[in-house]
Amino acid sequence: MRSPRDFKFSIRKAQVEELPGLGKLVVDVYSKIPGLPKIDDQPDYYQMLLEAPKRVRNPAITIYVALKDSGQILGCIDFIDTMKHYGSGGSAHTIPDAAGIRLLAVKPECRGKGVGKELTLFCIERARELRKSKVILHTTKAMQTAWGMYEKLRFERFPEIDFQQGALEVYGFKRSLSSKI
Repeated sequence: MRSPRDFKFSIRKAQVEELPGLGKLVVDVYSKIPGLPKIDDQPDYYQMLLEAPKRVRNPAITIYVALKDSGQILGCIDFIDTMKHYGSGGSAHTIPDAAGIRLLAVKPECRGKGVGKELTLFCIERARELRKSKVILHTTKAMQTAWGMYEKLRFERFPEIDFQQGALEVYGFKRSLSSKI
């Protein structure tokens, strides 16, 4: 685990009893990002975010959590091992030999401590273990911190899978798994 020395945490698969709280975490984080639609603007989208227990009923989706030794959850991410189950707009679901990551959320008080980066790296390694050739994700211009982190982790723009979610432009990224980070 590569985290700042003074901020140790681990990553594991979310437990069933944690899933409702993880859905609320994603809604809380996303609904407060300036530039993203608000809950009243896109209620169906926020309902999907809230329904973490429903998402993991799909065997291709695993939600991973970052947590302190005390058990405090710091953030979460959805890992999709088969793109046909990716579940976003656009054409990402048609990409062969890829895994996807979605819905990265880190509690505001835990940002800047490597939580989002480690969750993303964890999913990249999980995709490697599954012998996938690439990892796919989407982000928005409103999520500039995440966008910059993805670029530092060698994700490249993949405009072929961009899409429009209501009035929001959503941008595709991919990362080849042919080499280590």
